[in-house]
Amino acid sequence: MMNIAFPAIAAVFAVPPERIRWVIICYVLTYAITSLAGGAAGDRIGHVAVFRAGVGLSLIAFVMGGVAAGFGWLLVARVVQGFAGGLIYGTSPALAVAGAPAALRGRRLGFLSGAMGLGFLGSLPAGLLVESVGWRAVFHVRVPLALIVLVWAFATRSEAVELERKPMLLGDVTRGPVLQAGALSFVARGAIFAIWLLVPFYLVEARGLGALVGGIFFMLTPLGTTVAAPLAGRLADRIGSSAPAVVGLALEAAGLGALGFVDGATPLAVVALALFVAGFGLGFFEVPNMATIMAAFPPGRQGAAGGLSFLARTLGVVAGVAVMGQIVAARSAAVGFLGAFAESLVVAAVAVAVACAFALVGARARR
Repeated sequence: MMNIAFPAIAAVFAVPPERIRWVIICYVLTYAITSLAGGAAGDRIGHVAVFRAGVGLSLIAFVMGGVAAGFGWLLVARVVQGFAGGLIYGTSPALAVAGAPAALRGRRLGFLSGAMGLGFLGSLPAGLLVESVGWRAVFHVRVPLALIVLVWAFATRSEAVELERKPMLLGDVTRGPVLQAGALSFVARGAIFAIWLLVPFYLVEARGLGALVGGIFFMLTPLGTTVAAPLAGRLADRIGSSAPAVVGLALEAAGLGALGFVDGATPLAVVALALFVAGFGLGFFEVPNMATIMAAFPPGRQGAAGGLSFLARTLGVVAGVAVMGQIVAARSAAVGFLGAFAESLVVAAVAVAVACAFALVGARARR
């Protein structure tokens, strides 16, 4: 819900587009740091308890963001939201696969990723809220929603599980499959944030779309992820994780590459298709990739495995936002925003294409 509000936030606080990247970085860098710790804490004290704490802290963050008096206070709220997100994201994969046989792990993770993609469709109501009420409403509207989830989390009884009492070791995260899956996730998520950071400005400012219509276009990427995730999960359970991951990366690179050649006159149907394909590719890749990481950890450390998966992807987000924002800041004066936008998307597409080639080589080597 935040991203489509970026142009409005930039206007209200009189900050350039490249500074808006800190709204993303303060959130994702914080939950990147805390997601692994949150998952490991869930292995020690219970995943449900840590998840509840994350939802409660999210509620506080939404209130803080909605009343932020300046850009600095907005960033503070996003840091608090990041702590909350780390606790939620670090425990969600373990909760999703709890009690599931190995043959159903991909399907469970596909459902989780699909649900998360569905949450990204908040850009549509966010666009309506920004146009009719203002950007603060994207925080206000989530306060009652978080309260409902918190009550639900406390009311829902969870099955007792055996908790892992051994600390996570360095050897747990330095296995070959874990390192490769983490590196691929780092690149895939970092590249897709060229869309999350820059496309709202392209749609609203370069193409002159309102926040509502821009939100409709913007939701096509998470819609693609939502559609692809369950399909990828089922396919990974049947044929393994390698092939779906490679196909997903190839589709993501294709979508990003197409966006790298748009300009102010590109048919919006082409833009829409590219946004959807990039999101579909990400969803098709992430589920089997997460399944690979989860399978590499013993049953008692599924929280740590899920936290590590989110750590890899969110570190990629931080790197991607920083790089894409820097490209726009450095190149806008020379080639204008549209030129810098196109160059950023091409860089993102090339990075994913390289990751796809690396994944393909790794998949053939394991045969």
